[in-house]
Amino acid sequence: MYIPITPMLAEAQRVGYTVGAFNAHNLEMVPAMIRAARDLGSPIIIQTSPGTARYVGMKNLVAVCRAMAEDEIVDVALHLDHATDLTDIRNAIAAGYSSVMFDGSQLPFTENVAKSRRVVAFAHEHGVSVEAEIGTIGGTEEGIRNREGKYTQPEEAQQFLAEVDCDALAVSIGTNHGQFKSKTRIDLDLLGRINNAVDVPLVVHGGTGVDEADYPELTAKGIRKFNVGTELLVGWTRKAQETFGATKVNSSLRNNIVPCNDVVGEIVAHKIALFMGRRPE
Repeated sequence: MYIPITPMLAEAQRVGYTVGAFNAHNLEMVPAMIRAARDLGSPIIIQTSPGTARYVGMKNLVAVCRAMAEDEIVDVALHLDHATDLTDIRNAIAAGYSSVMFDGSQLPFTENVAKSRRVVAFAHEHGVSVEAEIGTIGGTEEGIRNREGKYTQPEEAQQFLAEVDCDALAVSIGTNHGQFKSKTRIDLDLLGRINNAVDVPLVVHGGTGVDEADYPELTAKGIRKFNVGTELLVGWTRKAQETFGATKVNSSLRNNIVPCNDVVGEIVAHKIALFMGRRPE
């Protein structure tokens, strides 16, 4: 089924696992991602940046995710990631996205609260889930070094959630966007304190740099949505450099692209198995 993230994360909370949220950097990646989830019997969140959504076309992304959710008999959500412009959020909801993130983490606290409340009211009126963010996640996204991280504080998260009825909360515990050459030192103690202070599914961004050995403790301490983007981008691009450089210019384009999508599917399957507490094959 094509659904919002709310029921997905509620079930993950009830059973005790994490749902993988995978950034599609082009439309070609999406079928490989969804089929990987189908093969493991897992729900999946496909997410796009606002830039990718505009490039591919929001309605095109919705159409593919809806059709594949029905054809492959798997729960799929389509999520707009790190939207700071309310127009992007309104357009995504109008196009049929089932979930959106309003990232007001760079705003003063009171302004973040006020704008997050507006997004929640509008989205919930249309049956769409909302992820909000407290604290800032450092690093590079879509090639732009945009900010330094500021850790989420449990008391601030409590105060935010007392005023904002969001469906998931992104927290900053030491991860960085765009990190793939080294592993992140995450503050698991801080995560535990945040989890004890709030009653909402928690989200980790910048997941590529997280050591896979830390996944079980992240799940145990409330992470219900785990974002993976850079690893998919790097894997797809490296394979594209190999395949496009080794084929004739008049070869069928799919001979170059399908191997790239296969790499994405393998990464997604590996991550989902870990998120669900299974031993990857």
